[in-house]
Amino acid sequence: MDRILSTFKRTGPWRWITIGVISVTGLSLSTIAGVLLYCYLLGAPPLKNEQNTIFYDHDAQVIGVEHGSENRYWIELDEMPLEFIQATIATEDRRFYEHFGFDLKRIAAAIYHDIQSMSKAQGASTITQQYARNLYLSHEKTWTRKIKEALYAVRLEMFYEKDEILEGYLNTIYYGHGAYGIEAASRYYFQKDAHELNLAESALLAAIPKGPSYYSPYVHMENAKRRQHLILENLQKTDYITEQQKTEALQASLELAPQEEQHQQQVAPYFQDVVMNEAEQLLQLDEESIRSGGYHVFTSLDVDLQQELEKTVEETIPTSTDLQIGAMSMDPQTGDILAMVGGRDYEKSSYNRAVQAKRMPGSTFKPFLYYAALENGYTPATTLMSKPTYFELEDGNVYEPSNYNGYYAYEPITLAQAIALSDNVYAVKTNVFLGEETLVETAHRMGISSSLPAVPSLALGTASVSVQEMVGAYSLFANGGKEVSPHTIQRITDSYGHTVYERNHNPGKQIIDEDHAFVMAHLMTGMFDESLNDYMKVTGSSITDKLSRPFAGKSGTTQTDSWMIGFSPEVTTGIWTGYDQNKPIDKVKEHQYAKDIWADFMENTHKDLPYAQFTPTDGVVGVYIDPDSGQLATPYCTHHRLAYFIEGTEPSSYCELHLPIDENGERRTPEEVDKQKNKSGLKNWLDIMF
Repeated sequence: MDRILSTFKRTGPWRWITIGVISVTGLSLSTIAGVLLYCYLLGAPPLKNEQNTIFYDHDAQVIGVEHGSENRYWIELDEMPLEFIQATIATEDRRFYEHFGFDLKRIAAAIYHDIQSMSKAQGASTITQQYARNLYLSHEKTWTRKIKEALYAVRLEMFYEKDEILEGYLNTIYYGHGAYGIEAASRYYFQKDAHELNLAESALLAAIPKGPSYYSPYVHMENAKRRQHLILENLQKTDYITEQQKTEALQASLELAPQEEQHQQQVAPYFQDVVMNEAEQLLQLDEESIRSGGYHVFTSLDVDLQQELEKTVEETIPTSTDLQIGAMSMDPQTGDILAMVGGRDYEKSSYNRAVQAKRMPGSTFKPFLYYAALENGYTPATTLMSKPTYFELEDGNVYEPSNYNGYYAYEPITLAQAIALSDNVYAVKTNVFLGEETLVETAHRMGISSSLPAVPSLALGTASVSVQEMVGAYSLFANGGKEVSPHTIQRITDSYGHTVYERNHNPGKQIIDEDHAFVMAHLMTGMFDESLNDYMKVTGSSITDKLSRPFAGKSGTTQTDSWMIGFSPEVTTGIWTGYDQNKPIDKVKEHQYAKDIWADFMENTHKDLPYAQFTPTDGVVGVYIDPDSGQLATPYCTHHRLAYFIEGTEPSSYCELHLPIDENGERRTPEEVDKQKNKSGLKNWLDIMF
């Protein structure tokens, strides 16, 4: 007994001396001691149950709240208005700070009334008892439940201070309309945090728990106002407020939030679905446990970029079409997903076309092929013939790829041109030359997880992949070849603020060669360079005038899909547009939407960023070449472009395609031109002198 009493002194303290009054019930002291020992051995019950899980953007601003069937928050006692606390105590349990969990006077009165009415209608529950019932029990009116409630109340008082119990109670009491706790109620009824409540609002909310339906200001405002008046009277009688404060509160207008605004769409709903799925994997919990677990999930979302992406989509794709979109923007250095759009209207369809849908990427798949080619001896100047070509397959069938709109050079073109012009024949020839398994292995190594058939046509993007896969893989070209995993979650804390997950942002391992990655990235800037050829425009010519800085990218078009994926050193963005159920895209202008959205979004995304170019790596050399021949450019070349080569593979001979033709019909080399100029110069000098 002495040991138990010493424990009481430490944990709940001297107020437990008053427990002797329980002897009036006729129980022996030994029975009381046994009950107390039993409660002590059970230990401290948890102070929290289900709570809302909150999602934050990368600036720690709330973007969404997840909860099961109940809406809950948890705030500290000192975050609640003093007037609200006082109103609750004055209404629910005036002797809260004086009793040990039970108000004997109220219990005696309740028993008397119950015996008289032969029912259990009269209540005498203290705040501690109500809290115990809210946390651990049902609200059925049985003696079994009351006994359990009493035991829980003893344990709460035994192990926790009064302020802790009061804080828990005010965070769990039901305020109607699915709102549990003062913070949830304040947001629901007044669209403000609890600490912003005034006296009139505090008294109104304190009135609701007595009967959440009967005293709901939305349903029965007169009932709510009448009970608010009673609560203010109690506050004034107990000297918590003055007569003047009571009068002012009664006269104050109550501006309730319109109920239809309670169901506003959350920020980036497709993104938040991905966050939930990712949290399930990281925490190894089911969705319902996370929704009601009180977690704080800090994400990578950039709200400004998200709004820019949504705005660009809305302004580009007409409302008159059912064309859908999947879009994702990511930091290629870290894998942080910055913005995401999974469709035109989340309310109509929550299917996420940026993550869940798999569609044929078309020519956006070619960079993986050409990276493999660079690893196997190709250079930007490697030439292949561009003309209609038949490929006999192993099964005896014949495969004939064609270029868009039937354009062919009918002469050798360089790898640099093949990328910029999206020449299909060059791509299939390269795939067959390398061996189809090479492309499959390279794409998988770079992060494409979908099944890929090792066939010649894979060079033209005939497999099905997701936008997320493509954006992640393209990011390796932007970050120098380092492993990167697209993700939405940075950190997760539990309801007590303890970190349960934190992402490791150490640089990933080297997946592809840094030098080859840079060469590939620079080659992909060619789709915006109209100087590369004379006989047809580069694939990015329709959006070049929208761009004010260097970008790298690749577009892709099939009968049912339109893609544009590209990057800067800071951002990688992928856009897919098309119809659900693989309906063909018949209108030419609809094939343009993906490019327009990408260009407008990337340009606006970078408008406040410092001007940056792709920085050459130490193992590459930059030289000016003639785009047609792939040789070093001369002053006679119609066009010339800076190209990067792995050191030692750069061309050493000058272009002869554009040299002047002498009287014998032969083209002269630069050396001969220089020599002739010198001779002409000497002759002119001699003529002048003599």
